[in-house]
Amino acid sequence: MVLKAQREMTAAAYREWEARQEVKHEYIDGEIIEMTGGTLTHSRIKTNISGNLFALLDHNKYVLCNSDIRLRISPTRYVYPDFSIVRGMPRTEDDSELSLLNPVFVVEVTSPSSDTYDRVDKFGYYLEVPSIEAYLIVDQERVRADLCTRAGDGWFVRVYAQPSAALPLDAIGCALPLAAVYRGISLE
Repeated sequence: MVLKAQREMTAAAYREWEARQEVKHEYIDGEIIEMTGGTLTHSRIKTNISGNLFALLDHNKYVLCNSDIRLRISPTRYVYPDFSIVRGMPRTEDDSELSLLNPVFVVEVTSPSSDTYDRVDKFGYYLEVPSIEAYLIVDQERVRADLCTRAGDGWFVRVYAQPSAALPLDAIGCALPLAAVYRGISLE
């Protein structure tokens, strides 16, 4: 997903403006960042993750949200994770239900243009959200998933690169087979 910086505006102006846009935009400290579309591989990985998480989750305890729902990191930062999962009832910033406040788990599927942003900047943003217990970064270019989990005052990162691995998603009470994430996708 290509990121393109736009003009600056206030958070309130951003939220009002964004509600009228056809393309999604993230908002970081006054800067608007356009989120463009992904590749077929990116889409297939996201679809595989979505289908598997939907099948694995206890829907009496968790709510799965796709990339249509943005996450409020702080009063001056809003991002669109590929997926976010809430334990219990979702809380939103206001009645518009556009800005989620309480995910416990977020997922990003990288692309060549977003890899550093997802692994560095977004990871830093997600550290700021006290409800987030785990962050999964899935690579589009190779079989690899980085599972970042909150551990006391810090974070623990474990890299999974074997298709036979199962990702222990303790924050949402399930395990995700890495082979299922890349099902039907040929990567070199």
